[in-house]
Amino acid sequence: MNWDDTRVFLALCRAQTLRAAARSLGVDQATVGRRLASLEAALDATLFLRASNGYVLTAAGEVVMRAALDMEASASSLERQILGLDERLSGVVRVTTTDSFALDFIIPAVARLRLEHPSIEVQLQASTQMLNLSKREADIAVRTHKPDNPELVVRRLARWHSGLFASRAYLERQGEPAQGTAFAGHDLVIYQPYLDSGKEVGLVGEPIAQGRIALTCTSGLMVRQALAQGLGLGELPVPLGERDGLCKVWQTRKPYDVWLVTHQDVRHTARVRAVIEAIAEAFAD
Repeated sequence: MNWDDTRVFLALCRAQTLRAAARSLGVDQATVGRRLASLEAALDATLFLRASNGYVLTAAGEVVMRAALDMEASASSLERQILGLDERLSGVVRVTTTDSFALDFIIPAVARLRLEHPSIEVQLQASTQMLNLSKREADIAVRTHKPDNPELVVRRLARWHSGLFASRAYLERQGEPAQGTAFAGHDLVIYQPYLDSGKEVGLVGEPIAQGRIALTCTSGLMVRQALAQGLGLGELPVPLGERDGLCKVWQTRKPYDVWLVTHQDVRHTARVRAVIEAIAEAFAD
């Protein structure tokens, strides 16, 4: 099996349409179709059925997919191991984190790093999406979730509490909420994924059943901006709320951790190490 054809095959397995597969690979649809035809000709087998809702694997395609996943894992492992031997303080390092962490910590860290190592290029993706470090979708992740994959190496960057915050103007206008009232008479800014989770939603442990939702946001940075504009009460990490000049009403008793995560095969790469230390210093500050 040709690896280039196999990469296209796996992209089509995951995306299920030529257009989506082409977009994920950064090529055109014709290239995807050509690579698929080449692989089917080489194996003398039909790998997909063309259905109304996209491409569906045949029995032969399912067998090929298992072998293709093994090839992908081996290729990723080889790439990581070679990268781990690289002692050059130059090249690309991919970092994934949330928008708030990117703005307050990662970007300042990169600014300082560039003064000493201008040949290191950081590619920063600010998203709540959990990228796969084993497949080298990113080299470094900064997360509040500690992964349990034994191939990943974690480092605690911070231990924080969450707090209930609002602007001074909001509190002067509405007053502080009383605990045990489920925010009766108060406006709330809610992180949308909390609502989407299907679980009972609360802010800093207080149910929101009696509150009025003024705004839902899909990112922590938007929550911070909404609170600064006086839209209501919301939950933030205490250091970020204080950094924004917001008023802390309550805070949780139990803290949570912020983790830096990288793969064991790449953590000793010189440029990855340099970025890790810059990020750790930014959080320590």
